[in-house]
Parts: sequence; structure tokens; C-alpha cells
Amino acid sequence: MRYPTLYSKQPSRQLVDVFKGYNHNLRIQDGEFYEMKNMTSDSYPVLSPRKKRGVYASPDMPLGLIAKDSLCYVDGSYFVMNEYRIDMGLNDEPKQLVSMGAYVIILPDKKYINTADITDFGDIEATFTANSISMAMCKLDGELYDEYPASPNEPLEPDNMALWVDTSTEPHALKQYSESAGMWVSIPTVYVKLSCPGIGKLFEQYDGVNISGLADTEASSLDGAAVVWSKGDDYIVIVGLLDRAVEIDTPVTISRQMPNMDFVLESGNRLFGCRYGTSVDGKIVNEIYASKLGDFKNWNCFMGLSTDSYVASCGTDGQFTGAITHLGYPLFFKENCVHKVYGNYPANFQIQDTALNGVQKDCGKSLAIVNTTLLYKAISGVMAYDGSLPTPVSYALGTEAYGNAVGGAVGSKYYISMADGNGEYHLFVYDLSKGMWHREDNLKADAFCPCRGELYAISDSNIITMLGSGAPDMEDVEWMVQTGQIGIASPDMKYISRLTVRLMLVPNAQAAFYVQYDWSDEWEHQVTLTGTSLRSFSIPIRPKRCDHMILRIEGVGLAKIFSITKTIEQGSELS
Repeated sequence: MRYPTLYSKQPSRQLVDVFKGYNHNLRIQDGEFYEMKNMTSDSYPVLSPRKKRGVYASPDMPLGLIAKDSLCYVDGSYFVMNEYRIDMGLNDEPKQLVSMGAYVIILPDKKYINTADITDFGDIEATFTANSISMAMCKLDGELYDEYPASPNEPLEPDNMALWVDTSTEPHALKQYSESAGMWVSIPTVYVKLSCPGIGKLFEQYDGVNISGLADTEASSLDGAAVVWSKGDDYIVIVGLLDRAVEIDTPVTISRQMPNMDFVLESGNRLFGCRYGTSVDGKIVNEIYASKLGDFKNWNCFMGLSTDSYVASCGTDGQFTGAITHLGYPLFFKENCVHKVYGNYPANFQIQDTALNGVQKDCGKSLAIVNTTLLYKAISGVMAYDGSLPTPVSYALGTEAYGNAVGGAVGSKYYISMADGNGEYHLFVYDLSKGMWHREDNLKADAFCPCRGELYAISDSNIITMLGSGAPDMEDVEWMVQTGQIGIASPDMKYISRLTVRLMLVPNAQAAFYVQYDWSDEWEHQVTLTGTSLRSFSIPIRPKRCDHMILRIEGVGLAKIFSITKTIEQGSELS
């Protein structure tokens, strides 16, 4: 009797040798990992842990970072550059540091320091209060006019070049008699000299100032904004007109002010800023500002010139959430729009409003530029903005809602530290050149700053180096990867009979392998390896018969995983 010949199905093998990073979603591809710790794309397509970090400095109170010729930072009341500590009397709030030429502007303190001459530092604002002040009309250089009458009627038989204040018109006018023309000619621009010991020491020529305390005096017309047209230590000259010279014995204040601003940036040799809230004088504003050209101290200088300051109101509602200069244009973000400033002087400044996914509230520090692409945290995820419309790039981070994001960029990588819904922080790295995410650890960064090919961060009261320069960590890096559900999509009762992992461990590095079966919460240890020499291992793992599984690899020290191979066999309809 003849029996039919039965042929067993040969097992198949699936090789994964390209590892694509982090993907925290239910369905992920082979080569992606649902959970991850301290991994990097540096060795792509090989999987490897990140480099050790380093410690650059351990200041008492690090409050801000900025890159000049070297890294500079704020330590409490001190500004620190190349180990020089300059006590600037700074407060203990987190700082926004803005570079303009050789200067660093420190906010919200409204102070500055020249990094090319560290003896040049001080306050951006200036205020002088005089208890007694003399005022008289003068020429541009401060020379006082001779005596002149003030009346509604012309003086009789005037001498050539005689002066007269015509009070018959409002405002009054200063006129000079021209003998050749036989008539009184108005002087178009009239100046007033304000004299008091020390009044001019705090101000510079062409400063925009505000004068207060004159509202109820004979010089009430001078109360308000003015420009210092010339000055000496004991006087300033402004545009104005007085019927006669006066002495004011009540307190008069002359101040040069910088607006209260939420975010400040530099573009085109000006500082730009934005404010949604209360201004310096207590008004509610929704405005964008620009300083005088090349002069970060002057924000209220309006002389009708191309170098003037600038201010404009915005019609969009909501707080400003971030600002940055991108491709030469100042950008001011709100959660649902961006204001883009075009032009290079006040007369041709234009602000274009575009509705888009803007920067999430409390994520203004997430703005960073990788090559020419701007990345930032929006409500719906991390966005990549090339100047037109932003594109989401954070699908791999899953559905978790993150906030309080701080970002930085070095090379082709974007680092972002942000908190999940439980307040736990996570550090993610997006490699823009490869389009892949990796999760490092639970680092909470207060600020990032790239400088000379290194990325510095303030974390846990230290200034650390993300790429390991400075004093490197003594401890080896602990790392972990966890796959998605292996086999959950396999039909026809197929099962995995063998997993083979090919990896390399340096001496004393370790790697432990764990498997979780079906929907169990328990991890079953398979094997632990310790590196003894620079060689690669092929680790066979024979899992239990199951519907699906998860592979987890935990390690310490430098390792490289080259491939994971699954051997798949056909089961019966019963098992």
C-alpha cells in the first residue's frame, strides 16, 4: 500500500538590518522601536547608544546661555565669559540673551555688555530727575537766543534779525525780522535748552526720551516724547517753544525707556520685540517694536529718518508665544498664527499675518534652526517650517500631549526636552537628514545653545555638553530598546521559532535580553552578555510558542546592533 509523501514547509527568515529609530505608535515597522532610552542615529543604519555627555561648568545659578566667540552664560548676578566674571547686578529670573554685534542684551533686566570690551556694560534705560531746571529757547548747538518779546502784535520798528514770539496763533510761533524782505519770517524748527547739573551725562545725541512733570507748568507743551538734538553734561536741547525763559522748581524727570517685551530678537542691525499685555506706562498693548538702527538703547526715536525706531499694533488676538529670525525675517508667533516683518527701514516695514500652527504657549524656547529649516513645538506636535507653511514631523512621538518644550540644534539634529501629561520630562532628538526620531532620557533642559560644533544645555544647575566635550561623564551610558508587537500581524498560524541578534560589545559593556509573551506584563530574562574583546556576537533566542511577543534589550556601555533575524515556521490550525 502506498502512502502519500508529506512535505514539511521550510522555515522562512526575515532579516532587519536597518534600524529606523523611535516610533511610539500601536503599529510600527520592522526596525522601529516602541520604547527607547539613550539611543542615537550616529551609526545609522546600525543601532547604537549615544555618546557620553560632559560637564562644561557648574555655576551656582545658571540662568541663560549665548554663543559669542566662546560660550557665555549668566550665573546669578554675574555675566561669565572665558572665566571672566562680571558682576552686573542681575536679578535671579531666567534670562533671554540676545546678540547684536559685539554686544549681549540681557532681558528682562534691560542691561547690556560689550563682549569685546567687558568694561563697557550697564543699563539700557536711563532716568534723570531734576528738582529744579532752567528752560530757554536756543539754537541747535545750545546757544541761547537774545531777549525777545512775546505778544499777538508785531513789534514796531524792529532791527534786522530781531526775534518775536507771535502769540496770535496756536501753537505760538517764533519769527525773525528780515530787513531785506521787510517782513517777519517764521523759524521752522525751534529748540529749547534744558539746563541742570548732570542732566546730559546719561543721554546721547539723538536719544529718544520722555519728559514728565511739566504738565501743570508754563512749559506744559514740552511734557511728553522728545529727541535730544544736542547735549552737554549739564544741558540737553530738544525741539519746543517757550514764550519766555522759565525756572521750574517742581521735580522733572527725563527718561530713555525700553518697552516691556515678551520676546526679543536681532535682525538687520536692529532689535525687534513684541508685547501682549501691559506696557511701561500701564496701557494694554498688542504691539511689535523695532529699535533705532544700530542702537539697542533707543526705542522712541522718531525723527522721520530711515534709522528711526518703529512700533506697530497687531490685530490678532492672543499672547505672543515665541520669536526668532529666520531666513533674514523677524517672525513673531502666536499659537494660531505668525507675524512676519518685511522691509529694512520704518517707512517700508510691512507685517504679514499668516494663520498656521504656531508655537505652543510656554514653548517659545523650542524654536531652533537646523540648516535652513525652523523647528518648533506647536499644540499638535513638532513642526518644520521652511518659510511657507509648517509641516508636522512628530508622528513618531505618538499621541502623548507634551508641553514646556525647550529646543536646540547642532549639525543636522534637533534636540527637544518637553514634559508629558504627568509632568515627566523626555529628551527627544530628530535627525533632519535621516527623518528619524530617537529618545535619549528624562533630561529636563532649561536652555540649549550651540557653540563651535557643540550643543550646551542648562540642566540640574549644571551646564552640560550634549556631545561630550569638556569633562565627560565617568559612568557608562545605560541604554534600552523595545520592539513593537512581533508577530501580531502574521496570518496562517505562523510562529517565531528563533530570534537571532547580531551585535558588538566593547570590553566590560553588557547587554541583557528579555521577552514578553502575548499580553503578559512579565518580562522573561533570556541571556546577559558581557563584552570581553572587540568582536561581534550572534545571540540565538528561542522564544516560547506564542501568538506574539516583544523583545527588549537593555545594556550598559558602548554597543552596536547590526541585525535582528526572525525565523518563522508554519504551525497547524490547532496550534
